Amino acid sequence: MTGALPIITADQRLAEVRGVKAAIFGASGAGKTTLLRTLKAGTTLFFDLEAGDLAIEGLAIDTIRPRTWRECRDFAVFIGGPNPALKQDQPYSAGHYADVCAKYGDPSALEEYNTIFIDSITVAGRLCFQWCKGRPEANSEKTGKPDIRGAYGLHGREMIAWLTHLQHTRAKNVIFVGILDEKRDDFNRKVFVPQIDGSKTGLELPGIVDQVITLASLPDKDGVPQRVFVCQTQNSWGYPAKDRSGRLALLESPHLGQLIDKVRQPLPIDARPLLIAPPRQPAATPHTSSDPST
Repeated sequence: MTGALPIITADQRLAEVRGVKAAIFGASGAGKTTLLRTLKAGTTLFFDLEAGDLAIEGLAIDTIRPRTWRECRDFAVFIGGPNPALKQDQPYSAGHYADVCAKYGDPSALEEYNTIFIDSITVAGRLCFQWCKGRPEANSEKTGKPDIRGAYGLHGREMIAWLTHLQHTRAKNVIFVGILDEKRDDFNRKVFVPQIDGSKTGLELPGIVDQVITLASLPDKDGVPQRVFVCQTQNSWGYPAKDRSGRLALLESPHLGQLIDKVRQPLPIDARPLLIAPPRQPAATPHTSSDPST
C-alpha cells in the first residue's frame, strides 16, 4: 500500500503555532539586554553569551551560558531538534542530537519556554571565529601555515548553519541581539552595519530571520530623545530593518513582548501593504499650438 502524498493542508498550516524569529540591533548601551524585562520571565530562556547581565539584575529568569562554539552548537540542536537532511556525523544531525540529549537529558525540559533570547550574536560570532582558526580549513594546503581566508570562509558557513537551524525552531520565538556599528562608506556616507566577524553573516542574516529591528534613540515632536524600534526597511535614518509580517509600523514602542504579540496577531492576506506601488500615470502634457498668432 502506497503512502499518501504528505501535503500540509491550508487549514493545518494556518493552525500551526509559529514563533517569531527576529534580529534586534542597537548601539552599545542602547538597552538591548534590558528588553528581557518586557518578556514573561517564566517562559523565556536567556542564552547569555556576553556575561553582561547587570542590566537585568534581580530579574528571575532561567539562563544558559555557553562558553565555547561547540556548546553553542550543542544548545542549538537541543533547542531546535535534529535536521533529518544531514548525515549522522554532521552538526545538527540526528546523531548530534542523540549525543546532546545523552549529555543534557530529556529535551522536553525546554517545552515550558516560548522564547529564546540570544545575547548576543556578536559574541557568538567571536566564539565561532576563534574555533574556526583552530580547524584544518584555516591552514593553507600548500604551506600548512594559517590562512585567514580559509578561517573566514569556514566562519561564514558555521554561523549561517547555526542561525538557520535556530530559525527552523518553528514553535518558539528566537530573538538574536547584536551590536550595531556606525561607519562611513567609500563616499563618506554614514552607514549602519551589524558588528559580526566576517561579512557573510551580516549580509545573509536579514534573509534568514523574519524581522530585523533597530533599537534606536530618536527625538519626539518636542525634540526629546526616545527609545524606539525602527521596523521597516524604508526609513530615513538608514537603519537596518525588515518586517516580513506586514503588521508593524515604521516605529514601534521598545517593548519586545508587545511587539511579538503584534507580529503573531491574525492579519488577512489582503490587508498586507503592497511592497511595489502601482505605476504612476504620466502627467498630461499641456497642449501648445504651432500657430504663432495664438
